Amino acid sequence: MKQKLIFLDIDGTLLPPGEMTVPDSAVEALRRARANGHKLFLCTGRNLRMTAPLFHYGFDGFVCSAGGYVGCEGKVLVDLPMEPEQVRGLRAALQSCGAECTLEVRDDTYGGIKMIERFANLFPKKPGQTNSEAERWRKMMEFGMTIRPIEEYHGEPVYKIVFIAPNEACLTEVKRQYEDQFVFCESRLGDEGGGIVNGELINRKFNKGSGIRAICNHLGCSLADTIGFGDSDNDLQMTDVVGISVCMANGSDNLKKRCDRICPAVTDDGIAREFAALGLI
Repeated sequence: MKQKLIFLDIDGTLLPPGEMTVPDSAVEALRRARANGHKLFLCTGRNLRMTAPLFHYGFDGFVCSAGGYVGCEGKVLVDLPMEPEQVRGLRAALQSCGAECTLEVRDDTYGGIKMIERFANLFPKKPGQTNSEAERWRKMMEFGMTIRPIEEYHGEPVYKIVFIAPNEACLTEVKRQYEDQFVFCESRLGDEGGGIVNGELINRKFNKGSGIRAICNHLGCSLADTIGFGDSDNDLQMTDVVGISVCMANGSDNLKKRCDRICPAVTDDGIAREFAALGLI
């Protein structure tokens, strides 16, 4: 088979949300795909620090922070943080509507105590009722992964803001001010969530799709030779550019409608089984 560039979302795709150990079946599939000459890339909403522990599985590059920080074969291709005034304005607007948020910089995540408490207490005993982004944060809290206090933030470049809002209506004014600059990638948190909305703000200057384009341009490869795997709505732009798009069976309905293929869930050896189905291994 001609060389393919394979882009893999992390939470809900390569591994269960919030975990850091890739299933053995996927590890073997990654190894065999590389042995067959294909290149592998992580394509995630995680910042670089939360992504880096997975690099040792043999990836050729990464699309981090939903496309804001992109690297390939040791070279940084894209580095597009928010403008400082955007960070200040968004923090103020979210606070005024009763939402809590975290700030994701390249090597750290900062959050207020209320945000940490909300994620720690949200469905603590009922995994599966949240989307993969919220589930990742829930498990981070459960297993003690570090979020630095917001008071320790001193202006480092911010690539993404994650928020929890009491309801959708309270975000109306924030969207009026910032929807032309950011995509509000939102999910409702289960039937018992009382209308709670969690989401991430992704700069309209980039997305996972633009990160994939940057890597293809760097390598001189065609988008037709790319394959993208994802599970949530922040993978929609990836779906729009790759040659073959694959949604996990545990993925969102929106993504399933847009993808070329649906593969078994992350907990059912989905990556390994789909790599075999596609002839990559």
